[in-house]
Amino acid sequence: KLGEGDRVVVSRSLDDRRWVVMVNGDRQPQRFYLWDRRSKQGTLLFSARPELDDKPLVRMHPVTIPARDGLELVSYLTLPAAADPDGDGKADAPVPAVLMVHGGPWGRDRWSFNPFHQLMASRGYAVLSVNFRGSTGFGKKFVAAGNGQWGKKMQDDLLDARAWLVAGGVAPADKIAIMGGSYGGYATLAALTMTPDAFACGVDIVGPSNIITLLEAIPPYWGSVLGVFRSRVGD
Repeated sequence: KLGEGDRVVVSRSLDDRRWVVMVNGDRQPQRFYLWDRRSKQGTLLFSARPELDDKPLVRMHPVTIPARDGLELVSYLTLPAAADPDGDGKADAPVPAVLMVHGGPWGRDRWSFNPFHQLMASRGYAVLSVNFRGSTGFGKKFVAAGNGQWGKKMQDDLLDARAWLVAGGVAPADKIAIMGGSYGGYATLAALTMTPDAFACGVDIVGPSNIITLLEAIPPYWGSVLGVFRSRVGD
């Protein structure tokens, strides 16, 4: 009754009759409702981004991309409206694309309202976010598959995603950019350095450019995190 998207109960009254429910869909920013459990009616409290409520936002489509070693990469594709007028997630014609790499790398991309996806799509770009090996949320084995693989198999996953864009007719091979923040910035720099012909350009947002200096720069109060870096990145 509260519209499409994932629903999360963020607060409850002491008698549990009224809930504050957040609805997060791919084509609208988060909306918050007061839900009366007795009457089964919801009242809109506010939208997190009301200026976008009447804008022609587009869908985010879940896709699974096979890596070269058989690992399955859960990913999310957003197409500009002109390239996908029927909204089925299939590009009618190739368009320039942006491969967006999440930070962490121990985090993940998920189906949701994504302002970067919508911004790029509104300018005519397809956007693909890939949960490369090392991403969380897909089991310990998937996370551990990224151990020691910065610039190696984790990077291969991104190149396989790029190849998927080309093979699927989503984007021309010479019009794909790579972009990301933090680890995504590192992956961007690694791509432009090690595979300079794979991407037309890259946008690095606060990405480390040197793994050795990154590890050396970890402050003492990050002591508990240092062990994670040593086992997952290198010592």
